[in-house]
Amino acid sequence: MGIVDAGPCLSPTAYRPPPELRGLMKYRYTKFTGDLLDDIDLQDLVSKLSDLLLSSGFGSPRDMDAEERTMQALHDAVLDALFNGGVLPEDTIEQLLGDPADGDQEGTRSKLEDLIQQIIEKMGEEGYITMPPDLDAERERRQGAGNGQGPDQPPATFEVTDKALDFLGYRALRDLLGSLGKSSYGRHDTREQATGVETTGAPKPYEFGDTMNLDPASTLLNAAQRELRSARAEDRRPSRRINVTHEDLMVVQGEYQSSCATVIMLDCSHSMILYGEDRFTPAKRVAMALAQLIKIQYPGDALNVVLFHDSAEEVPLSELGRVRVGPYYTNTREGLRLARRILDRQKKDMRQIIMITDGKPSALTQPDGRIYRNAFGLDPYVVTETLREVAACRKSNIMINTFMLARDYDLVSFVRRVADICKGKAYFTTPYTLGQYVLMDYMDKKTKTIH
Repeated sequence: MGIVDAGPCLSPTAYRPPPELRGLMKYRYTKFTGDLLDDIDLQDLVSKLSDLLLSSGFGSPRDMDAEERTMQALHDAVLDALFNGGVLPEDTIEQLLGDPADGDQEGTRSKLEDLIQQIIEKMGEEGYITMPPDLDAERERRQGAGNGQGPDQPPATFEVTDKALDFLGYRALRDLLGSLGKSSYGRHDTREQATGVETTGAPKPYEFGDTMNLDPASTLLNAAQRELRSARAEDRRPSRRINVTHEDLMVVQGEYQSSCATVIMLDCSHSMILYGEDRFTPAKRVAMALAQLIKIQYPGDALNVVLFHDSAEEVPLSELGRVRVGPYYTNTREGLRLARRILDRQKKDMRQIIMITDGKPSALTQPDGRIYRNAFGLDPYVVTETLREVAACRKSNIMINTFMLARDYDLVSFVRRVADICKGKAYFTTPYTLGQYVLMDYMDKKTKTIH
């Protein structure tokens, strides 16, 4: 066996690194442990804070902004989400709290406060909230010290951004679809057959007005059979060239996909946050999820939102997450009237009103503009005028589907009369199941035949 000379062999001490690398070799490298902030999924945390970010006045109807959108309220909500919301892993919580035997409670509290402050600042950097101009002054105010920012000064507040509201609507839609056990839906299917992109039926001969969605195989087969019949009739050999004429054309049939215009009527009367339960925030969350569904799955549909209370007004979808309840009565007729005007401008195959309420009609707008109010029982005057507006919706081919968040006997009776007049549906639900009912009703259009 021959020996190959590999050249001179250098001992370990003979190697000299170049000058530019000698300065780096004095550093010692340790294991990367990361930052506590790295263990937090910010989107998951924002979802956990949705009750605060979408708060509707529950618990503080008089001064909602000052008491619910404070930095202290955000601080407390983040703290609760960290320890009770499953945002932090168990080992991270143990690392944060340290060993209780050490007795360094001040150090642990300082680390926790720093982490919460970093989270809040990151939420601001990511565009989920708008931060107050001076966070240092707010810290001093909470501690009751320094620079005239005492505990008697008004607390600093934050604002929820459009990005946060859009994200919360998407998360609400994802959670609701997950609870339904379905992840994707088509368009609003009907029993009508039409020429479309999605093939669901046998091909048919082309007629004037059909979409030119040709079926090549059937068209060529028709042309070949026609040429064969013609050759037999003329006692000649069939031509090798296939000539396609108008009568040979075959088009693909698909499910007729209708478009829909919807108005969500949200009851924002004071009863929606009374009796120890916040009913308005879940209703608002469902409306935001429905807006996301239409944007993603049904881009050709239209969605508007109407709030009804003493009166009624339309709110932009971008402001839906910020609306609040108030000390109002329930003017159902005015809400239906405004919804009907909006839908009359829409040229859609289906037009419907989704009314979410927990109270019977108790107010009415009179011809002179004054508001007639009566919260005791079902006022015959209010009920008669409201049902007259329901009949007007029926005359305009507008369906009204009512989702009830209460089981009051008078309310049940009234809603059933509404369903009978407009041939709509009445759902008796709760704030916890409202989203499933609304989305299922909106997406399940297979029983509707559109002419």
